[in-house]
Amino acid sequence: MDTNQSGLNMRLAEHITVSSEGNEEKFKIKTYNNLSPIGLEKLSSARYEIGSEIEYPDAILLRSQDLHNVVIPDTVKAVGRAGSGVNNIPVDELSARGVPVFNAPGANANAVTELTIAGLLMAARNIPEALAFVNGLKDEDGGLDARVEQSKCRFSGIELAGKTLGVVGLGAIGVKVSNVARALGLKVVGFDPQMTLENAWRLSSDAIPADSLNELLSRSDFVSLHVTLNDQTRHLMDDIRIGKMKPNATLLNFSRAEIVDEAALLAALDTAMLRAYVSDFPSPALLNRPRAIVLPHLGASTKEAEENCARMVCEQVRDFLENGTIRCAVNFPDIHLSRNEHFRLAIANDNIPGMVSQITAILAENNINIVDMLNKSRGNYAFTLIDINERISPELLARLISIKGVLSARGIA
Repeated sequence: MDTNQSGLNMRLAEHITVSSEGNEEKFKIKTYNNLSPIGLEKLSSARYEIGSEIEYPDAILLRSQDLHNVVIPDTVKAVGRAGSGVNNIPVDELSARGVPVFNAPGANANAVTELTIAGLLMAARNIPEALAFVNGLKDEDGGLDARVEQSKCRFSGIELAGKTLGVVGLGAIGVKVSNVARALGLKVVGFDPQMTLENAWRLSSDAIPADSLNELLSRSDFVSLHVTLNDQTRHLMDDIRIGKMKPNATLLNFSRAEIVDEAALLAALDTAMLRAYVSDFPSPALLNRPRAIVLPHLGASTKEAEENCARMVCEQVRDFLENGTIRCAVNFPDIHLSRNEHFRLAIANDNIPGMVSQITAILAENNINIVDMLNKSRGNYAFTLIDINERISPELLARLISIKGVLSARGIA
């Protein structure tokens, strides 16, 4: 290990154990954007200093702020996003530093579900075009009623009852959309090869599982996308998959703009292959385009959703800082070890053989007894919580950090 790295490890160790014996450490939280006060109330002033100007924070809380070009200090132990998507956060960089990135999956589910159903109704009944027509009318000669009756056939729509909705992605939002759609009389076909057992229990029992995405597309009058954006889902709906859809079907996208290949979408709209496209993500090419209903990213824009997201992510960050517990991180495994009066080590490391044995060997060499321990892994990374019978020195903590494959380590009194 070079001198600079050794010095960095020592500074980290000193930062991690700044509180004196018997005194609680006060954590510093840097905020971006306007987070709901309901959530921030979860971080008591006795233990937390919160502000947008904090220079060396222990954690960062944000909503839409782009962190990709922001220098994130070495003091940061956690990042929490009051929302579900984390495309605005350099997750890979933070993972390599052993920093969990928390989000709030499902906290905005009601808001996005309601907007999705509104999108279904708008597309089925041509509501945006009808509203634009009425707002453009004038009653200068008293003939308003006649003009309305003459023109309303232009906006004739279709009913949802009896039609088939294909839901791609059966997470918290997809399940809610499916269940509301069933209540409206739609048949539901769902596809999600990674569906959790918890969400399976919540899904309406008469929703029909599709064996493949192509099967879902070929059976559905409406297709609603509810998947996270990653390398596998980027341009999931390309020209080939859009070509698999039923003629005159409607595509709804309340996930991320990049889930749909815009060039393929525009071609399908221009040829009237798609009846309509409903999206929560404006782009220059979609503005004022026929059969495109585009909203200004309203999915989670409700007071309730903002409060739920802020509350959830603040609780997660608080539990991690105070106990090392991880819940709903996008880059590290969920891990929880019941607290007692003992000193705790929280260690993030690469998921490679021999990590736990190297850590415990160093503790044994220093006559430190392990009271309890839990190790969990997820993909390339793992996390270990170790309760020991005494507080360790900054020097010993730095030695743990120096183990090849250890990404971060800190002590929790």
